[in-house]
Amino acid sequence: MTSASAVSVAAPQLPKVTWARGSYLHDASGKTYIDGSGGPAVYCIGHGNGEVNQAIKDQLDRIAHGYRYNFTTDALEEMTAIIGARCGGSLKHMVFVTGGSEAVESCLKLALQYQTAIGQMARRRFIARQRSWHGNTLGALSVSDFQERQWAFAGALLPAVRIPAANAYRPPAGALTPEEAGAAAARDLEEAILREGPDTLAGFIFEPVVGAAGACVPAPPGYARRVRAICDRHGLVMIADEVMCGAGRCGTWRALEQDGVEPDVMAIAKGLAGGYLPLGAAVYGKRVQEVIMAAHGGPMTGHTFTGHTAACAAGVAVQTIVAREGLVARVAANEAKLKAMIAEALSGVEAVGDIRGRGHFIATELVADGGHKTPFAAERKLYLKIRAQTLENGLICYPVGGIVDGSNGDAVILAPPYNASDAELAEIVDKMAKSVRQVLRAEGLA
Repeated sequence: MTSASAVSVAAPQLPKVTWARGSYLHDASGKTYIDGSGGPAVYCIGHGNGEVNQAIKDQLDRIAHGYRYNFTTDALEEMTAIIGARCGGSLKHMVFVTGGSEAVESCLKLALQYQTAIGQMARRRFIARQRSWHGNTLGALSVSDFQERQWAFAGALLPAVRIPAANAYRPPAGALTPEEAGAAAARDLEEAILREGPDTLAGFIFEPVVGAAGACVPAPPGYARRVRAICDRHGLVMIADEVMCGAGRCGTWRALEQDGVEPDVMAIAKGLAGGYLPLGAAVYGKRVQEVIMAAHGGPMTGHTFTGHTAACAAGVAVQTIVAREGLVARVAANEAKLKAMIAEALSGVEAVGDIRGRGHFIATELVADGGHKTPFAAERKLYLKIRAQTLENGLICYPVGGIVDGSNGDAVILAPPYNASDAELAEIVDKMAKSVRQVLRAEGLA
């Protein structure tokens, strides 16, 4: 009998996972899968790490949760120090939460609180980009652009200003180079600010490397610096959503570090505690901190489980391993190799349009016409068929659809653990390429 919990939008019936170690998971039937995407880009050091598990157990033996309004804890203070050191610059202040959606929600609230504190009560709206995903709470969903996940809540979402995506592979007309694509995308932002009225806008939120909604689309060269200057010029809070692309996933601990930019507020989550326990944070800089402290005495956001002690202990353990083993540098060094491996494994597949991303966050976009970058029709549900085929072949990866216009466009994201061995990376790429070829042949497309 199929239980209700076994039914999913991803597949008619999901296998039941029973245990995992390192880069491999095992289901109840005895089948083994290699984790080519860290689940949803979460499991940055793989599964079943004994050191992390022991740190959690040791913390539970002492106290599971010291409520933030009553106590601070060693784990909370250690996690705060680690994040501040990894971020660098003035990003030393944070509100802990239990996931990416909550982190984004807190970032939006911090931006609004900052504007309130400086007397800008009319600044209530946010600008966000098309083909970006920011989370499932109502505020985070409001600034996202993912119609499949929004339509059921139409009428209840907050109004947000949308501007086109910043995508060097699909640049606006007239942009002939990645730099020109970045400049055009930045102009879109400034023109929208002037059109809507700067005094009505609280902030601009964007993913430095777009995740599921765009498939590993990095900011074009020079784009982030232009955005920083535009936000400063017009008084908007610059919010970087690094829930998926941050915490080392792209080869620097902050994804925007590669762009030479520090945001005012930043959301992090997935790789922070590596999925061992739920943990995220809204991190903010000195300027925001000084203003809200002077006006209100502190941030007016947070939850019952903010700074959850055991979750912070998990994060400390994961980040200790990441630093000790030099895993962020390893991720950076693997970027070119991963892209080359994917290109070689898919050599001769005409449907390969673009291989892009940073670090261990690489996507392959599939197109019907490479010359015109025409996506396959949404009705084919190519990405869902690839997902099913990769699972059949013993690979967990992250196929996504609708990346071009919300309906059309297919891609496969690979986001392997930072400590995946060279042999494991080769197995991941080989199984992904095999699966793509199988689906394209079955669909009469190869």
